[in-house]
Amino acid sequence: MGPATKPGPSPAPPRSRTWLNVVSDRFMGLGGIVMPGTLRDSLGILDAVFNLDGPVRPEMIITDTGSVSDLVFGLFAICGYQFSPRIADISDARLWRFDMATNYGPLEPLSRQRVQAARIRDHWEDMLRVAGSLTTGTVRAHDLLRMMTSGDRMTGLGDAFAAYGRIFKTLHLLQFIDSEAYRRMIGVQLNIGEGRHALARAMFFGRLGEIRHAYKDGMENQLGALGMAINAVVFWNSLYLDAAVKELEAGGLVVSREIRSRLSPLMHEHVNFHGRYPIVRSHPGRALRRLRDPRAERE
Repeated sequence: MGPATKPGPSPAPPRSRTWLNVVSDRFMGLGGIVMPGTLRDSLGILDAVFNLDGPVRPEMIITDTGSVSDLVFGLFAICGYQFSPRIADISDARLWRFDMATNYGPLEPLSRQRVQAARIRDHWEDMLRVAGSLTTGTVRAHDLLRMMTSGDRMTGLGDAFAAYGRIFKTLHLLQFIDSEAYRRMIGVQLNIGEGRHALARAMFFGRLGEIRHAYKDGMENQLGALGMAINAVVFWNSLYLDAAVKELEAGGLVVSREIRSRLSPLMHEHVNFHGRYPIVRSHPGRALRRLRDPRAERE
């Protein structure tokens, strides 16, 4: 046996960053921010929503399970958003009520926690000031969440927001349990996000798909350009999907609503992401190019 050797230091893990982006139900990107590391979505989703690139204001915010938090529910609710995250495990979810003396029938065993309305009343004015600061961009939601939480404990203001959020979290859970259409809608939107991420990974070939900027502005510029290119592909695909459906129907084929709902402008097998791109219009005015006929190609 040879002499023992002292192991050298382990190589430092590569620095990770998270691109937290907002995608509409029509597949288009509305904006995004760069987060250091792999923090939980709840620490950044508020900032992403309050810093959209355009004037479009979403009515409902759908995220995955990582963003579920009573505090986040309260912050979204007071700013006028419906927060609808997917719940991975609903077996240990709590339902909250105002009046412990009221009988809720079949839900009675499931709703044994009371909303602390007094805490909300005591901090209501400060809660409204926080909502104004978030909406106007005076304060970052990421910093605010850290300020109101310290480990497993929350400040009085954070506790008031959590109490307020439990009202809307309970309403969301009841609808999630009762409505299959609601659950399906959440799943469809999350699938849109995953499909857009797949397109982004396929397209992000510049510099071998690596973010090499050291500062946040440079990262967001690079990812912002990626988001704009993705939107261009989505728009182009949408135009030609619509044209293809119309041409099929003009030829006598009926394209049902169910089939239409499954068409996605995120497909990219036909897109060449490499090489040079001469911008030469082969068709006049605003007309689209002629569609390919697979039958003619086979012949």
